[in-house]
Amino acid sequence: MDLRLDPEDAALQERARAFTNAHLLPHEDELEELGRLPEASREAIKAATRAAGLGAINHDREDGGQGFTLFQQILVQEAWGGATGNLWGVPWTPSRPLRAGTAAQRARYLRPACRGELSDAYAITEELAGSDARMVRTTATWDGHAFVLRGEKWHVTGGDLAQVLLVHAHVDGDPEKATVFLIDRDRPGLRVVRVPRYTNVSAFEHPIFALDDVRVGPEQVLGAVGEGDELTKEWFVEERFMIGARTVGAAARALELATRFATERVQFGQSIASFQGIEFQLADMAAEIMAAKSLLYRVGWEASHGTLDRKAVHAMASAVKLVCSEMAGRVADRAVQIHGGRGYMREQPVERLARDLRVDRIWEGTSEIQRVILGNELRKRGPALFLGWPGASAPIAQPS
Repeated sequence: MDLRLDPEDAALQERARAFTNAHLLPHEDELEELGRLPEASREAIKAATRAAGLGAINHDREDGGQGFTLFQQILVQEAWGGATGNLWGVPWTPSRPLRAGTAAQRARYLRPACRGELSDAYAITEELAGSDARMVRTTATWDGHAFVLRGEKWHVTGGDLAQVLLVHAHVDGDPEKATVFLIDRDRPGLRVVRVPRYTNVSAFEHPIFALDDVRVGPEQVLGAVGEGDELTKEWFVEERFMIGARTVGAAARALELATRFATERVQFGQSIASFQGIEFQLADMAAEIMAAKSLLYRVGWEASHGTLDRKAVHAMASAVKLVCSEMAGRVADRAVQIHGGRGYMREQPVERLARDLRVDRIWEGTSEIQRVILGNELRKRGPALFLGWPGASAPIAQPS
């Protein structure tokens, strides 16, 4: 069993780490101090993204993307995840479902997005619809000439920068006709209700949008009427893997910072790292990161090499998000504790990491929803999916 990265992947991982150190981390302080990322800084990061060949890592080369495998995307996002303030969102990764578009849609939206010339945002959550997408109340009604959309979307991540929204709506109010519409930002009837303030300072916002009789033709349907649930699920699966990658990267940075501080901080005549109370916390942090990273890499590799069927990939993405995001929250909390009072200062990266990581147990499916998905798979398939190993025989059956 050879677990080493091949030369191409190892070089990509190093390139992503160098990019993060040179082009993301230097902007952390200004983002925190100003509460926003200056446009000049955003453009500098985007230019560096192009130069490094890291734009649209999740799309095919024929559409202007990098053509990276899922595993390669994980390597890149892990490196980006060490940056605070959601700076990982400045290098663009257009929504994966855009590849389901028609030739005209791909030319109008996907290819410019892959070039970094257009931003999109996925709009599904509502005031009364979160984990249960069937409760979406945004409707699209055909009036004989156009679809008329009415509703309100919450927590539209990146919506402040987006030129197009991917809006998940129910045609005729029927959940069985869930459909994704491409809504241009300047479309009459689409407006920002407000931009809520959230816990962390971010390189992008999460506005609330209202759709007041927004009229679009059938050419703005992504995929087909009734395919919305599948397209949205595809988006969720990708995002859950990337959250797993970024939270592992963030936890690794938190451990590095905590270890350095504990080694250099002297109290009672010795570094606090030599005290068992601190030493054991660092040890637990390292062990948990190692375990989560092993899961992340294993599942990412399996999914990239086609050893999992589509439903298994969906389940494994939930396991990755659950384990990695929960782990990162614990690691960040310990890192703050080890830093003492300094860990509570916003100028410290560990404090910002703790704020940033809290949402990873919520968005793109809460930890509780991931457990529901895993529980359903256990009931349908039994434990073999989770206990098996690629290329090995089935796990030993337990006596009933």
